[in-house]
Amino acid sequence: MVRSRGTGNTAVERIQELILVEGLVPGDPMPTESALCERLKISRSSVREAMRTLASLDIVEVRHGHGTFVGQLSLAPLVDGLLFRARLDDGNDLRALREVVELRIALDLSVADQLVGIFRDTTNPELEGLVEQMHELASAGQPFPEADAAFHTALFARLSNGLLRQLAQAFWEIHTVAVPLLELPPAEDILDTVDAHQAMLSALEAGDATAYRAAVIEHYRPLGRVLDAASRAEGAPAETA
Repeated sequence: MVRSRGTGNTAVERIQELILVEGLVPGDPMPTESALCERLKISRSSVREAMRTLASLDIVEVRHGHGTFVGQLSLAPLVDGLLFRARLDDGNDLRALREVVELRIALDLSVADQLVGIFRDTTNPELEGLVEQMHELASAGQPFPEADAAFHTALFARLSNGLLRQLAQAFWEIHTVAVPLLELPPAEDILDTVDAHQAMLSALEAGDATAYRAAVIEHYRPLGRVLDAASRAEGAPAETA
C-alpha cells in the first residue's frame, strides 16, 4: 500500500504519491481504476473524485476511450485561476493586470546575468527577424502578439530552469488575454516597445547586463503609460511603470 509522506492521507495525496513512487512521467499510463482501488485500499468513488481533482490540476489527463495518463503538469490551472481572479476582482482588473506586468518585469530582470552568459558574442538572425516583423506590423498599426511571444519564448528557452520558462509563459498568456478583455487602447508609442526588443537583444549579444535591464524597463513603459491613463479615467490613482 502506498502511503503519503505528508500529514494528510486523502485519495488525491495517495495517487500523487503513487505517481512519485512509480517514477511515472507525463504521458505515462496510469493504473486502472480497479488497480488503484486495490493498491490504495480506497473506494471506487474516492478514486473517481480524486481523478477529477487531479485532472483539473493537469496532474492526470483522461483520454476518453484510451485511459488515464500522467498529465503535462503545466501551469495552465494557474493561468485560468489568475484570469478568473482578474475578472472577479470587483472592477480591479487594471490592478490585476498591473500586478501581472510587474511579475513579468521581475522575471525578465532576474535572468539578466544568465541570458548575458548565454547570448554574449552570438548572432541571432531568428530573433532579429522577429524584431523586424514586430516593427513592420507596429508601423502598419497592427498588433504583434505572436512575434512578441516568440521573441520572449526564444530568450527563456535557453535557460536551464524549466519552472522559470513555464512561469514566463504563464504570465505572458495572462497578459495577452487580459489586455483585450479590458479593451485597452493601443499604446501611441508602441514603436518604443519594438525598439526595446532590439535593445534587449543587442545588449545580450554585447554581454551588457546593465543595458539589458534598462531595455527591459523601456519595453514595458508604453504599456505602463496606457495603464496609468486608464486608471486616471476610472478615477483610480495611477502608478508609473
